Amino acid sequence: MTNKFNNWERLSKVIERFGLTINSFAKVLGLQRSETLYHIRKGDFGISADLADRIVKADKDIDRTWLLSGIGNMLHSEPVSGEHLPFYRREMERVLLDIESYPNDGEIYVPYITGSDIVVRSFSKPMSDTVTAANDLFLKHIDSIADVVQGNEYVLKVCDEIIWRRVRFIKGNDNLWRLVANNKIDYPDVYVDVNDVKDIWRVMSRIAVLES
Repeated sequence: MTNKFNNWERLSKVIERFGLTINSFAKVLGLQRSETLYHIRKGDFGISADLADRIVKADKDIDRTWLLSGIGNMLHSEPVSGEHLPFYRREMERVLLDIESYPNDGEIYVPYITGSDIVVRSFSKPMSDTVTAANDLFLKHIDSIADVVQGNEYVLKVCDEIIWRRVRFIKGNDNLWRLVANNKIDYPDVYVDVNDVKDIWRVMSRIAVLES
């Protein structure tokens, strides 16, 4: 499972639980420098396995899977509950262009709360790693452009095109977004006018599918 969009949201909850500043928290974890944490806050880095291990060692009630992916609960002591979500196995671009009339392929039970509305399958290469055939994306519909958070991953309906990217704001231009792919070498940044954005889904989580 991978999830690189809301790392700071999760990490800030952990730091708040410890009741420390970022610098003090870094010292508790035995980090020589706190720059790594600041880079996560900026959206440059995700939470690494090493950082997750350090956090769990400092507080064994914190769930490592949640730290790395956002799946499940922050604490082992929290009650576990699940949800049933409509699942669309067909290509995301086809489904989301007309989601209201597109039939789903049934429901899947997820034994944790993701905050998602639907699950769609994407074969998009710009956001995938080299060994992933597809991704099952857990999407939450966003009602307002004002609710879009810089650095998070979104699936956008721009005019008649579906685009999955990480959103960056343009300083001094509130009407323009820069859409960034994980594979920046093969897929350059895309710029969109927010007035052309017709629908928005936030990627709450994703599951890599190795064989489609």
